[in-house]
Amino acid sequence: MDPVTKILIVEDEMVIAANISLQLSNLGYEVTGILPRGEEALSHINIDRPDIVLMDIQLKGKMDGIETAKIIEQQYNIPIIYLTANTDDEHFNRAKTTHPYAFISKPFKKLDLQRAIELTIERINIENTADASKNNGDNNLFDDGSATDFILNDRIFVRNNEKMLKIDIKDIFYIEADRNYCRIFSQGREYLLVMTLKDIDEKLPQKHFLRIHRSYIINISQIDEVAGTHVVIAKKAIPMSKAMRTELLKRLQTI
Repeated sequence: MDPVTKILIVEDEMVIAANISLQLSNLGYEVTGILPRGEEALSHINIDRPDIVLMDIQLKGKMDGIETAKIIEQQYNIPIIYLTANTDDEHFNRAKTTHPYAFISKPFKKLDLQRAIELTIERINIENTADASKNNGDNNLFDDGSATDFILNDRIFVRNNEKMLKIDIKDIFYIEADRNYCRIFSQGREYLLVMTLKDIDEKLPQKHFLRIHRSYIINISQIDEVAGTHVVIAKKAIPMSKAMRTELLKRLQTI
C-alpha cells in the first residue's frame, strides 16, 4: 500500500483552513497541522515533516507566506502550493522566486484543490524517479534535469498514471492555457501538462506551432478554417488576435 501523503496547511483564516482540512481528509490525505503563522509552520516542520505545504500568501505575524516558503524551500525542499486571494503581479513575481508547484486562487473549488495536489504528487514522483536514476548512473530522459513533462523535436512526453506517454507533435490540434498548466488536445485525447503556455510556446518548434491568442497555441497544419477573428480546428473555434491573423496568413503561405 502506498504511504498516505502528508499535507500541512498554513492559513490564518481558520474557517477556510478547517474547510480545506475536511476536503483533504475526504480525499484520503493526512493533514499534519493547521497553522496561522509562518513561524509556527517552520517549528512544526521540524517536528512532523509534511510531503506538501499549502501556503496562504497573506499571513499574520512577522513573515508572510512567501517569506516562509523561501525558508522552507532552502532548508527543507518541501513542495509549496500557494493559496491566494491576491493575484497582482508583485505578489505573483515574488512568489515565483520560491519555485512553487502550483497556485490556487481564492475562492476555489474542491476540484481545483484536488488537481493541484495530484499534479504536485505526480511531479514529486517524477523527481524521485529522476534522482534515483541519476544515482544509479542511468542515462535516461531525465538527464537534462527536467522534473516535469518535457518536449523533444517531434514529440512531447507527459506524465499520466505513473507512466510517461508520448504525444507526436504532428497529432496535436491545439494547446489551451489552464492557469499555470496547459491542456493539450490531440486526436481523441486530452492531456494536462505541468507547464505554463508561455514556457511551452518557447520550447515548441516554431515551424509547426503559433500562439494566436494569449490562451491558445495552434498546430498550423491542423487548421480547417481561417476566419476574421478565429480559426477552426477539429470543429473547435479558437479565438485569434488581429495581430496574429496577419502572422498566421504569412506562415500559411510558407507551408
